[in-house]
Parts: sequence; structure tokens; C-alpha cells
Amino acid sequence: MQQRCSSSAKNLCRKILQPRTSIQATTRPPCDIFINHRGIDTKRTIAGLLHDHLFRVGLRPFLDSRNMKPGDKLFEKINPAIRNCKLGVAIFSPNYCDSYFCLHELALIMESKKRVIPIFCDVKPSELQVMDYGTRSTKQLQRFTWALEEAKYTVGHTFNTLTGDWSAFLNSATDAVIKNLVELEAENSSKKSTYIVQGRQ
Repeated sequence: MQQRCSSSAKNLCRKILQPRTSIQATTRPPCDIFINHRGIDTKRTIAGLLHDHLFRVGLRPFLDSRNMKPGDKLFEKINPAIRNCKLGVAIFSPNYCDSYFCLHELALIMESKKRVIPIFCDVKPSELQVMDYGTRSTKQLQRFTWALEEAKYTVGHTFNTLTGDWSAFLNSATDAVIKNLVELEAENSSKKSTYIVQGRQ
């Protein structure tokens, strides 16, 4: 049963993500899903496992430790990946809000008007708060706080790494990603059809 589900997911991913022309094939963005996470909390567990799970079903997730090499400049790789991705997955964890990079990535995802799937890993939404340690400007604090509040009030997943069912979680999170990609693909197709019709009038 699990093998059939995996095969079905792969076929669905190929259908909605494959380029329709040779021109599109040369201009495809480097990733479909950007995984925003706090490395010290989740890189070796939930973020890494989710990346590998999504990759195995034919998607192209972006995770810094998997998609970047020594010598790459962070913002030169991460910012374009966020702007060009189709979907963001924000994995919130206990030390998430201590990281400037996590909050910057989240803010850029929101500013780029990407759809986001939040995952609250070992932390409750009410526990997430941008702190002022005197190292961030007022503008940065406002930007980060706004992005965090937007994500906190978005329906997502919760997971406890000590008591949770890892297999069930990874399958559920992958299903949510695929469902959102299908919806986004349908929305884009509808917009293109409307544009073509209007252009002929």
C-alpha cells in the first residue's frame, strides 16, 4: 500500500511540475519548496528527513545543507531560492526566533507572497516571539514580528519529536505540500487562461 502511494505521489509530481516546453526546461527555478528552519534544532532531524522525503517523491526542495556548497554566499543562494520557489515550509522550533537568518528568510517568504505551510516542532505558536537583544533595528523587529504573526495564524502541522509518529508525520507533511502545489498549479493555469481570453478580446 505504501509503495502504491509513493508511486502515485511521484506520478502526480511529475505531472504538475514537468516543464511543458524546451524553453521552460531551461528556465525552471532551482527549487519547488523552500524549507525554512533552525539548523541546530532540526537540520539533522525533521528538516533533513522532510527534505529527503520530498526529494524521493520527485519534488525539488531547498535545504541549505543539501543545496549549498562551501564558498557559496548565503544571501546570493537563499534569496533567489525563496523568490523563485512555489511554496515555503517554515519549521518552527524552540531556538528559531534567536536566529536572524531564520526570521529574514521567513520575512522574505511572506513579502514574496508565497504560500506557507508552518510546522510547529516541539514548540507552541504562542511561545514564538521576536526578542529585542539590542542588535536589531526597529525596522527589522517590525518586519520580523509581522512575518512571524502571519505564519503563526496560518493552519499548519504540530509535531513532538519525542512522542510523535515520524512516518505518519512525514507522509502527512508531504501530502500537504503536494496538495498545495496542485492548488497553486491550478490557480496559475486559471490565471493564464483568463489572460489569454482577455488578450483575444
